[in-house]
Amino acid sequence: VAGSGFTMIAYLDLPSGLSGDMMLGCLLDAGWPLEALQETLQRLSLPPGSWSIQRQPVMRGPLAAILAVVRVAEAAPLRSLSDVHQIVEHADLPQPIKDRAMAVFFRLAEAEATVHGIPVEQVHFHEVGALDAIVDVVGAAAGLDALGIEHLYASPVPIGHGWVETNHGLLPVPAPATLALLASVHAPVQPAPGAGELVTPTGAALLATWATFAQPPMRLLRVATGAGQRQLDWPNVARLWLGEPSMGGSLILLETNIDDMNPELYAAVTRRLLEAGALDVWLTAIQMKKGRPGVLLSVLASHDLEPELAGLILRETTTLGLRVLPVRRWEAGRQLREVETAFGMVRVKLKQLDSQVVAAVPEYEDCAILAEAADVPTRQVYEAAQAEAHRRFLA
Repeated sequence: VAGSGFTMIAYLDLPSGLSGDMMLGCLLDAGWPLEALQETLQRLSLPPGSWSIQRQPVMRGPLAAILAVVRVAEAAPLRSLSDVHQIVEHADLPQPIKDRAMAVFFRLAEAEATVHGIPVEQVHFHEVGALDAIVDVVGAAAGLDALGIEHLYASPVPIGHGWVETNHGLLPVPAPATLALLASVHAPVQPAPGAGELVTPTGAALLATWATFAQPPMRLLRVATGAGQRQLDWPNVARLWLGEPSMGGSLILLETNIDDMNPELYAAVTRRLLEAGALDVWLTAIQMKKGRPGVLLSVLASHDLEPELAGLILRETTTLGLRVLPVRRWEAGRQLREVETAFGMVRVKLKQLDSQVVAAVPEYEDCAILAEAADVPTRQVYEAAQAEAHRRFLA
């Protein structure tokens, strides 16, 4: 699939949990070149020789899989969130990749703060602040971007039992941070096929930050398989299903009319709905009974998220009820490509109908960053990128 240019969705099938290196193994098996991963990590400006990563074909039971072998030349240090932020933010990487990676570490810090009962600013990472975790998270963020995966979904998470050795000593499985991360997004869990730590804090943070826990309707194009480090009594793998959204998929529309809420609160409600997995959220000005001005809050989502999103709307707004309507959606094909301009590289989203590109839209954030660096209007960068995209893809 890699290199096809199609915008993908992906579903993480987790029969044996997830760790950071299992995620990297999935992305490498999906077609992301090892050399691209290594180049990404070199841009972190880490000390020379402090890390290495290899792509190793292995067998896990009867299943072939790819193991991402990450080696680092350091003991796990104490790093604060600001230390990790400095490493990531100073990297020569596109800002969306850095933002996606840092979102994972912010969520990890929040979980650690919850577990230890301290402010986020006082959190010092142990295992998750080590170089291998930084390699896993930044590498996974870059891999999803390179493969054009816009939406990541995940199956229920298998939860094992037992004990795990950490820098805090022996801790019960699931590790407290792992459990806090999964609880923070109300992740669906199920019994594991056996004992042991199947979901690491890094794996849980990736899921909590990036994934929607639902199986989407999709046109399946490829399945990639990442291996866990250990040989277990069952195939220790995670599978990444890659495909395109199904045309004409069935969704739901949640709606409610509100005329008594502080307008400042709508931004927070919108953000939380999107974080919970809503596909789109919008506000419409309406006139309600007795001539009062009001707001129609509309939320588009998959069927499985109805209870969670309905509960969130009832908690976060002043409404006493809401409507739920079945809807159908048709989608044009999309490609995410890059074009070179006089200001730098800009990603453009190409709209496709019947395998023909019919429109090109530059990514605003890329244009804004380049415009600020060049001290020119954002419109100038946007128009340059759009002209180059039309020349390359629509001419």
